[in-house]
Formats: sequence, C-alpha cells, structure tokens
Amino acid sequence: MDWWIIAGIILLIAVLLIKGIPVNVVKSSGQIVMKVTIGILFLFFFNLFGASFGLHIPINAFTAMIVGLLGIPGIACLTAISVFIV
Repeated sequence: MDWWIIAGIILLIAVLLIKGIPVNVVKSSGQIVMKVTIGILFLFFFNLFGASFGLHIPINAFTAMIVGLLGIPGIACLTAISVFIV
C-alpha cells in the first residue's frame, strides 16, 4: 500500500469521527438491507414450496432486490419470466 492510500483512509476516519455519519444514510441503508433480507426469505420459501410444482427462482442479489422491493408481485413477475421466457 502506498502512503497516500493510508493517509486517505486516516483522513476519512477523522472526518467521520468529527462530523459524524449522517443519520439518513444509516437509516436508508438499514431499510434496504432489511428489504433484501426479506426478499431472500421470500425466495427461499418460494423455492421450498415451488419445488413440488417444478418452479425455481435462483437466489442472487438481483432477484433478492426485486422481491424485496416489490414483494409478492416481484415473485409473480420473476415466476412469469422463469416460466414463459427462460
């Protein structure tokens, strides 16, 4: 590592310690993480119950974000894409 990378990291830490992390950034990132986690759980249970019907949606970051943001309609859209297009 070069010295300027270490200096930049130390400067960034100092600015965050002095100024503080904005609350809205932490709040919004926490909500996004919670929605993606719920999306992963929805996909897991869908794959668990959909296996008896031959349905499977891969669990990855893209599908988890879609299901996390859209909910049940997101699962329906991904299922329609899986059945009719793929």
